[in-house]
Amino acid sequence: MPSSLISQQVVGEDEVILPVVPNVSVVVPVRDEVESLPLLLEAISSTLIASELSYEIICVDDGSTDGSAELLKEQAQIRTDLKAVILRRNYGQTAAMAAGFNYAIGKAVVTLDADLQNDPTDIPILLAKLDEGYDLVSGWRQNRQDGAINRLLPSKIANWLIRRTTSVHIHDYGCSLKAYRAELVADMNLYGELHRFLPALAYIEGARITELPVRHHARRFGQSKYGISRTFRVLMDLLTILFMKKFLTRPMHVFGLLGLVSMIFGSGIGIYLTFVKLFFHVDIGNRPLLILAVLLLVTGVQLFCFGLLAELLMRTYHESQGRPIYRVREVVAKNVK
Repeated sequence: MPSSLISQQVVGEDEVILPVVPNVSVVVPVRDEVESLPLLLEAISSTLIASELSYEIICVDDGSTDGSAELLKEQAQIRTDLKAVILRRNYGQTAAMAAGFNYAIGKAVVTLDADLQNDPTDIPILLAKLDEGYDLVSGWRQNRQDGAINRLLPSKIANWLIRRTTSVHIHDYGCSLKAYRAELVADMNLYGELHRFLPALAYIEGARITELPVRHHARRFGQSKYGISRTFRVLMDLLTILFMKKFLTRPMHVFGLLGLVSMIFGSGIGIYLTFVKLFFHVDIGNRPLLILAVLLLVTGVQLFCFGLLAELLMRTYHESQGRPIYRVREVVAKNVK
C-alpha cells in the first residue's frame, strides 16, 4: 500500500520528516459494520489511487460491539492510508463526524457511510465539483434504495421542512456523501445531533453550496440504524438551526422583542383595568383580565432578562474562543514593496 501522507525534506545534514497535506481526507463514522469495512476500505483506496489523488482514510468507531474496532485497529497497523479513531463509547454520529473532522489534515474532506450504500467511486466527481469554487458539494440519492415507509417517507418530509426553514435548497440533506473544503470544516462546531444539518450550518458560515446526483446501493450487511423514530429529534434540531440562522449573534432581537410585546399588552390591560376601577368603580379583583395582565408583565420581564443573558452568553462564546462574528472568503490587495 503506497503511503499518501509522509514525505521527507533534507535540511543541511539533518533529515526532517514532514507531513504532506493530502488532497482529500475521507471521514467514515463506523458503528457495527465489521462485514462492510474491508470492502469499503478497498473501494476507497482503489478509487482514489486510480484518480491520482493523495488521500487519507479516517474511520471513527462509535462504540461498535461487533468487532469493527478491532478490525480497524488491525488494518491501521498494516495500512499507511488509514487512521483508526476509536471512541470510548457510543456518542452518536455527530460526535463521530466531529472527531473525524478534528483528525483530518486534507485540503478537502469527504464524508460517507460505512454500510456500502454510498459509492466511493463518486468521490472524485464531488471533488471535481468542489474545485469549481464551491465550499460544499452534497450528494443527492436520486434512486434511493431504502424502504418506502420507514426511510423514504420520513426523509422526504424532513427534507421539505429543512428546505423551507433554512433556505438551503438541496434535495437530500440525509445523504452522508458530501465534500467540504477543509477551511469550512474548521469553522463548524458540531454538537447534539446536527450532522444531518451540515449544509444549513455551512450556509450560516457563508458557504457556497451545490449538489450532485450520486449512486446509492441497497444495504448488503446488517440493519439500518435509522428509522421513523428519529422524526421528533429532527424537528427539535430544526428549531435549533432556525434560531442559529436568524438570531445566533443577536438573541436579544427575539427574546427582547417578545418580552417588549408581552409587557406592552400587559401594561395596556393594566391601564384599562385601572381606568374602569377608578372611574366606573368596577370590581376587578376577580376578573381574569387582571391575572392575564400580571402574567404578561412577569413573562415580559423574564423574556427581556433571558435576552440579556443570551447576549452575554453569545459574547462570551465568541470572545473566549476568539471566533469572529464574520467569515472572510478571500482578501485581494496589491502588494506594495
